[in-house]
Amino acid sequence: MGGRQQSGAPFSDIERTAMSQALDAALNGPRGANPLVGAVILDPEGRVLSVGHHRGAGTAHAEADALATAREHGIDVTGGTILVTLEPCNHQGRTGPCAQAIIEAGLSRVIYAIDDPHDPAAGGAATLRAAGIQVESGLDAERARELNARWFAAVVERRPFVTLHIAQTLDARIAAEDGTSQWISGPESLRDNHAIRQRIDAILVGTGTVAIDDPRLTARTPDGSLAGHQPLRAVMGLHPIPENAAILGDDGRAVHLATRNPSEALAELFERGVRHVMVEGGSRIIGAFLSAGLVDELVVYQAPTLLGSGKNSVAGLGIHTLSEAQSWDWDHSDGGAVRHLGRDLRLHLQPAAPQH
Repeated sequence: MGGRQQSGAPFSDIERTAMSQALDAALNGPRGANPLVGAVILDPEGRVLSVGHHRGAGTAHAEADALATAREHGIDVTGGTILVTLEPCNHQGRTGPCAQAIIEAGLSRVIYAIDDPHDPAAGGAATLRAAGIQVESGLDAERARELNARWFAAVVERRPFVTLHIAQTLDARIAAEDGTSQWISGPESLRDNHAIRQRIDAILVGTGTVAIDDPRLTARTPDGSLAGHQPLRAVMGLHPIPENAAILGDDGRAVHLATRNPSEALAELFERGVRHVMVEGGSRIIGAFLSAGLVDELVVYQAPTLLGSGKNSVAGLGIHTLSEAQSWDWDHSDGGAVRHLGRDLRLHLQPAAPQH
C-alpha cells in the first residue's frame, strides 16, 4: 500500500487527461460492496489504447476490464502505462489480483489516484514495484476520494454499504390511507429494483412491513422467475416474525435482527459477511437510517400519482427548521441521476459532502 509521485517530475497533461477519463469511466459502474473504479491504458507515446471500469461485485476489476478490451481488439500493451483511480488490488477474491494481471500484461508504469484502504486488497503498489514496474500515485486524488467517499466511510466503519430504496407518489406517500401500496411504482421500476436485488448481499425491512405487506423480498428476472443470486432477507425490529411469513421462505436465507438501532443491525449483517445492503422500509426504518447518517446511496422511484393522505415515505427525522435539513447531491453513476422508467422517474442521490 502507498505509492509516491516521482520526485521532481510532475504529471504530464496527457496523464492528467487520461486520469480524468478514468474517473469518468468509473461512473459507469454501480455503487455497492465495491468502489467505483476506472482505468485507462496509454502506449509509450501517450495514445489511449483501452478504457475499462468495474461493473460491480464479482465482475472484472477496472484494470482487468481495460486489459481484456485491449486483448479483444488485438492491441499490444507491452511497455505502456495504466492509469487507475484506485491502487490496484493485491488479493484473490471472486476475481484475480489486478497487480499480477498488470505484471503479466507487460505494462511498465502504473499511476493511481489514491491508496486502497481495504486491508485485504491493499499492497498492490508494493507488489508492482517488486516486479520492477514504476509506480506513482496522487494524480487527481481529491476527485478520486470524493468519487467513493461513502464507500471509504463504510470500509473504515466496518459496516455494509447502504442503499436506501423508496417507491413513492408525488406527494411522498408510500401507502394509501387504507394501507394499500402495491403497486405505487410501475413495472419498469419494479424490474429495476429487482436488478439491484440481484447484486446486493442483503435486503432489509422492518417487522411492521412484514406484518402488513408480507413481502417475499426475492430477486426475480424480467420473466418473473427466481434469479440465480438471492440476497439475505433481513427483518429489523423487536416484534417476532410470524411463523407463516413469506419472507422466511424455505431456503434459510432470512434473519431477524432484534433491534431498532440501525448501527447494531448493520454490525450484525457485517459479521454475517454482508457488504452491501438495500433498505426498503417502511417509513420508520427509512427515517431511522437517514437520521443516523447511515445511507450511502438513495434510489427513489417517483410515480406520477397523488394520494393526498396516507403513509409518508420518511418518518422521524427530528428536523424542525430548514437550516437542519439534510442535503443530498445528484449521483451520476450507474446510468445517471435522473432516468425515465416507464411513467416513473428514477432519482439517484448521495449524501452531500460536508461543507468546510
